[in-house]
Amino acid sequence: MTIWTPELAEGGPRYRRIAEALGEAVARGELAPGEKLPPQRRLADRLGVTVGTVTRAYTEAQRQGWVESRVGSGTFVRRPAAEDTATFRAAPPREDGVLDLGMSLPPPHPLRARGLQQALHGIAADPEAIQAATDYQPEGGTPTQRARIAAWQGTLGLPDDPERLLITQGGQHGIHLALRTLTQPGELVAGDALTYPGFICAAQHAHLRLAAVPMDADGMDVEALARLCARQPPRLLYLTPDLNNPTGARLSEARRARLVALARAHDIWLVEDAVQYLPVERRGTPLVELAPERTLHIFSTSKVLAGGLRIGSLTVPPRWLERLGSALRSQSWMVPPLMVEAACRWMEDPASRELLAWQLEELAARRTMALARLAPHEPHSAEGSSLVWLPLPAGRRGSEVQARLARRGVQVTTPEPFCVGSEPAPQALRLCLGPPESREVLARALDIVDEVLGAPAASPWQTL
Repeated sequence: MTIWTPELAEGGPRYRRIAEALGEAVARGELAPGEKLPPQRRLADRLGVTVGTVTRAYTEAQRQGWVESRVGSGTFVRRPAAEDTATFRAAPPREDGVLDLGMSLPPPHPLRARGLQQALHGIAADPEAIQAATDYQPEGGTPTQRARIAAWQGTLGLPDDPERLLITQGGQHGIHLALRTLTQPGELVAGDALTYPGFICAAQHAHLRLAAVPMDADGMDVEALARLCARQPPRLLYLTPDLNNPTGARLSEARRARLVALARAHDIWLVEDAVQYLPVERRGTPLVELAPERTLHIFSTSKVLAGGLRIGSLTVPPRWLERLGSALRSQSWMVPPLMVEAACRWMEDPASRELLAWQLEELAARRTMALARLAPHEPHSAEGSSLVWLPLPAGRRGSEVQARLARRGVQVTTPEPFCVGSEPAPQALRLCLGPPESREVLARALDIVDEVLGAPAASPWQTL
């Protein structure tokens, strides 16, 4: 164990000055990897500060990645992690060699695992956080937790009012809460003709009737919605206005204004799903700003930090907070406090901003590559998106192309899971650019897609 005692710089909180001195000592080699730091009480006595100050300093140093705490043993200078030199990979390559373009996932990066690791280390070293994680908490999260998540959303240009926010177990949970609270079995709900399958599944489980609203390159056809409202207004309308999944269509500003007017005229609830994250400059005016009294806004960490966190938010009209909270409590009592705290710490870690900046740059490069390599097939992809919509030429069917690609080791998605009701599926493919572990792997998958689309279609005479 070292007898290290730092000389503290002037200015700023003492705990932060101790943590910074520790980091500088590690950088200079004054503290070696694996070396044990002085017990907190001993260092506190040497510096003339409280034990709590040293505890906060060690916690901050651990959050910065300089030290690690071992329960029952003490705090040690962190050894260089093997994963520091890892390739951009979420998990080991699939043994079956499948190139996944089928799942809408963020691109792999070591910072995802490291971000969660740092958050959990910080919690483990914080007795108050550990105690809070073992206790029952308010169903929608504590005021402090809601404020922390709202503040993070504010940095992303998303709703940032903690007084209107409930913490959920991811975006899908937000959809379920909205449907279960705002609708009754048998009522009509509507969405784009092609939309997120999670909404379709949730509506079916809630025993709701589904109506498909036609769409085009500018998103939902609001005049078709007006005709539906004239016959039978839906109770609720589900939308992904900035990035339709699977087509990537974006609802124009004019259509947003018209849609809000229809919702007010016919008393329709709007559920705005913003989980498919886009940078602010690629988004339109949020529906929650245009019609805050009737819009529920859904967001989650899944496309920004990691899907496994299962932490999201539901921003709602204040008068509905109690009812939605009651629905949440009836389902799971509360969101697990440990995961909420881990997510909050990860959000507040400067490395999370570094990760998001890298992700946006990486997706832009992958999108440019995909549009160039698939140019002969006229792909569509919104700027900032990780999705490519690929209409198929006449005579080609999505199921046939999907099967051919599967035989070549490439996984893609056809439109059938996204079809609302009995709407016929267009012949197209959705390609997700996020899952491949590198641009090189993505390039290989795109080349296979190009080759398969360039090959003749299967003969129709193979079936009697």
